[in-house]
Amino acid sequence: MYRLERLGTWMTVISALLVALLYGVWTPDLDTVTLEQRYQYAPTQAVEVDGLRIRYKDTGPRDAPAILLLHGFGSSLQTWDAWADSLDKRYRVIRLDLPGFGLTGPSPTNDYSEQTDTETLTRFIDQLGVTQLAVIGHSMGGKMAWSLAASQPARITALVLMAPDGYPRPEDIGTKPYASSSVMHLIKYFLPKYFLEKSLEPAFYDATQLNETLVNRYYDMLRAPGVRAAILARGDQTVYTDPVPRLKRITAPTLLLWGEEDQMIPSRNAQDYERDIPRSTTVLLPQSGHLIQEERPDVGLTAVSHFLDQHLPQ
Repeated sequence: MYRLERLGTWMTVISALLVALLYGVWTPDLDTVTLEQRYQYAPTQAVEVDGLRIRYKDTGPRDAPAILLLHGFGSSLQTWDAWADSLDKRYRVIRLDLPGFGLTGPSPTNDYSEQTDTETLTRFIDQLGVTQLAVIGHSMGGKMAWSLAASQPARITALVLMAPDGYPRPEDIGTKPYASSSVMHLIKYFLPKYFLEKSLEPAFYDATQLNETLVNRYYDMLRAPGVRAAILARGDQTVYTDPVPRLKRITAPTLLLWGEEDQMIPSRNAQDYERDIPRSTTVLLPQSGHLIQEERPDVGLTAVSHFLDQHLPQ
């Protein structure tokens, strides 16, 4: 009996320790109101597209040329803060939390296919009354940007692709590059900030630029309601397709902007896009990684502004 009592005591202690450990790494979602206040979302800047409430920011003169900014995987519209503060002096700047991210959150249909992304963006700009626009897209957002430009070539006045995703090797066509393992699904419940920070470091050439404010913002937005599950669903639904036929349909002047030290989507990929997009030029930025707009915003913006000044009416 004594041994059983002692065993029971130890089981109670171990259970208490496990509960304490899990409580320490348990990562619940943050509520929408807190995030709205923390990141200054205006309640009026939201539109519904096919049951999805898209949150966005729309700044600058309404009669100026419009620019649509599309963020990358795991990010949100705040990635463009530094650029928007400058560009909206001359242009109408529209940036949104893409489906599955930020305060837009998960799609009610759980559909994150290429076709649905393009249709959603088209209906979004239709609702804002924008007939023609320039598009700047980064990484995953770069893929969405060139898909939009290929589907509506007459509507896109200029295109900036920053380390865009979506140009696989021939042998990878048909594969799912971002399919998640069962272990990855644990991020819906446990997401230590330390692991997030380590996953962001490769996106920077100079990791010292990854400051606490930036890490906290990524961490907060990954904890927006339903976002982690939506990210996993998007990864599982992403299939590499042959981009060449669509890239050849793009007629807008196109800037391919890359950090020379990009560890996530190598700058050598620029030559593939430049070969297939008819009116494209490449600018490589030295000592820059994947997140140009956050690591070296001034340098990246200089290249983008020069390109836009050439191709958009002032």
